[in-house]
Amino acid sequence: MTAPLLEVRDLVMHFPVRSRGVIARTVGHVKAVDGVSLTLEAGQSLGLVGESGSGKTTTGRLITRLQKPTSGQILYEGKDIAQASTRELKPLRRDIQMIFQDPYTSLNPRQPVGEIVGAPLAIHKLVPAGKRLARVQELLEFVGLNPEHYNRYPHEFSGGQRQRIGIARAIALQPKLLVADEPVSALDVSIQAQVINLMQELQREFKIAFLFIAHDLSIVRHFCPEIAVMYLGKIVEQAPRDELYSHPKHPYTKALLSAVPNIEQALVGGRRERIRLQGDVPSPINPPSGCRFRTRCWKAQDICATTEPLLAQVGSAPGAAACHFPEV
Repeated sequence: MTAPLLEVRDLVMHFPVRSRGVIARTVGHVKAVDGVSLTLEAGQSLGLVGESGSGKTTTGRLITRLQKPTSGQILYEGKDIAQASTRELKPLRRDIQMIFQDPYTSLNPRQPVGEIVGAPLAIHKLVPAGKRLARVQELLEFVGLNPEHYNRYPHEFSGGQRQRIGIARAIALQPKLLVADEPVSALDVSIQAQVINLMQELQREFKIAFLFIAHDLSIVRHFCPEIAVMYLGKIVEQAPRDELYSHPKHPYTKALLSAVPNIEQALVGGRRERIRLQGDVPSPINPPSGCRFRTRCWKAQDICATTEPLLAQVGSAPGAAACHFPEV
């Protein structure tokens, strides 16, 4: 039996909080990611959703090893890269790439597009210098840009075009895994569908696996057959797309979905009941005991404060939820 392309086990990232003054000391930790486990097969896509502060972006940066985790395992093709050195990671950079959220800040404004897209090819010496421009133009054309605009600078392009440049750079090395960190949230709604369609075409063409990070459940639904929901550093539910959207098991997932417009329901009349969560997301420096969602949950009871629920299957339906009183 072959190993999955990516397997994350009990991934933890705690950022130290230091006191001010002449002698700075650690007074606490921000528990951004606190025991995340997930699996991604080659050529498949997994959605990772949650509101701001849930830890989903940090999870993506750990998987691409832009940051080193506090603990846990990141198994890529069976090899643990969680604590790998910079030298050990260099060959893996060809296989694991990231598409960043903001196309305005992820591109160097002082470099023309040809240099930006061609940089990975130069660093990994995949294409001879004399053939690099032709390869860059080929990549630009594939993502829907004019190949003759390789000598233009990022500020000469629109937001959607800049994100296409970022995608061209990410696929230059023909990676096996792309971590897309809210790749369309900074774009106009009219452009979002075009970028999503482009990424779907990339997946079909190159068999790339995607970890698609987003806070918009409606966008993830069109891209990912499997979805994991994060809250305050932990995955609280994971299920196939259709099961999660039609029968959410975790109260937090149900609350998130209640805010998503339902066109089908609007056509036949009636509205989905909107669940308004009380209070703000607790501080990740001092998260609630037991279930982290209990301070905002309408189903919370005494056991929720004392015992942390495990991510486990609920009934016979596919998927799992971390809740003592899941929806049925």
